[in-house]
Amino acid sequence: MIKTIKHMALSAALSFPLTASAQHQDSLFIRKMYDQALTNGKSYEQLRYLTGRIGARLSGSPQAAAAVEWARQEMEQMGLDRVYLQEVMVPHWVRGDKEHAAIVNSSISPSREVNVLALGGSVATPANGLTAEVVEVKSLDELKKLGKRKVQGKIVFFNRGFDQTHIHTNRAYGGAVDQRASGPSEAARLGAVGVVVRSMASNTDDFPHTGGLRYAEDAPKIPAVAISTKGADLLSNLLREDAKLQFHMRLNPQWLPDVLSYNVIGELKGSEKPEEIIVVGGHLDSWDIGEGAHDDGTGCVQSMEVLRLLKAMGYKPKRTIRAVMFMNEENGLRGGTKYAQVAKQQGERHIAAIESDNGGFTPRGFGITAPNEPVFQKLFSWKQLLAPYGLHDIERGGGGADIGPLKDDRVALIGFRPDTQRYFDIHHTANDTFDKVNKRELELGGASMAALVYLLDKYGL
Repeated sequence: MIKTIKHMALSAALSFPLTASAQHQDSLFIRKMYDQALTNGKSYEQLRYLTGRIGARLSGSPQAAAAVEWARQEMEQMGLDRVYLQEVMVPHWVRGDKEHAAIVNSSISPSREVNVLALGGSVATPANGLTAEVVEVKSLDELKKLGKRKVQGKIVFFNRGFDQTHIHTNRAYGGAVDQRASGPSEAARLGAVGVVVRSMASNTDDFPHTGGLRYAEDAPKIPAVAISTKGADLLSNLLREDAKLQFHMRLNPQWLPDVLSYNVIGELKGSEKPEEIIVVGGHLDSWDIGEGAHDDGTGCVQSMEVLRLLKAMGYKPKRTIRAVMFMNEENGLRGGTKYAQVAKQQGERHIAAIESDNGGFTPRGFGITAPNEPVFQKLFSWKQLLAPYGLHDIERGGGGADIGPLKDDRVALIGFRPDTQRYFDIHHTANDTFDKVNKRELELGGASMAALVYLLDKYGL
């Protein structure tokens, strides 16, 4: 009971730390930033160029190199205090020619072509393709229970869809993605010759979703594809009627030597506490299909917009504010890892890091992983300043893949949370294109991140 009373007292003390005058001043400043973003925003046209002129930009590709130079030039033109490149060696996997897959040798159906995409990092099939019987499972546990006798020589079909009861679609994604990441190696340990994975998607359509797999060092490497949700339903239905049908797939991806690439970093130097750093960022790379618009072109241009908005408002930050365009989030996380390593080597003091990597949809709030309770309560106390802009979901738990390596007992990791109900319809697909991004939603997102950065800078943690 005593602990509860103390906790309530702490919460009450931190819930309203600002005077009425300060709240009014902050409210006006934030309102003006939103006005600036919505009437003179630059992020939408930046995204148009990134997606339309450069396009998909998988790590190691010429397009990724072009995106680095584009981001550097964009931030230099903003007149920031410093813009620089941070070297990072990245993996270079190429998809090869168009993949092909079909359901064949069925006693109840003619051969049916289905839409697939090789999972990122997959090895190739033999030149003429791979054909084998199929065994369907819903989970890694179900696969292990089948044992080697029922799996050896077959293609394992992982067919666990999203749990549609989750309101937050990220949780549905998290509940399904283990079969894509670990499924190929788990199947290979039991003698499987290939893997087909139901796309990590919230809807039913004919667009397959790629994404990275993680081969275990102690298991054979076997080819793996994602099948569209519509194709997965077809395959599952046919298997119920004909357990002996076969699946044919042909892939020819390959791994090339690592390539030198860069994180692109721009900063506004702090005037009072320059040693305290606030980072906002997204990942510049994308998968090699579509245009990488929502994943994660929107996060990159929103992060640059944060610094542009502060400059446009004539704001002089107390702390150093950085925008980081991370390289290689999709298939290695080397950019985020390198940034954290350099920060540690140089003894840098990060107080907060915000990542935008959930698409450019309508802003809803922020997910926060705070180093302690007072920090969380301080962030939560700003909700009244952010709520007028639809930022009601300020909750515990959040961050991002690229800022994750910065985690220690002093830094707050914050994930920008837009509405994600449509995100996993297009995530990692050829459908992730510029035309799927709404200008106003994108600009609201940049302003939302800028508002939080302003409060973090002014009041610190």
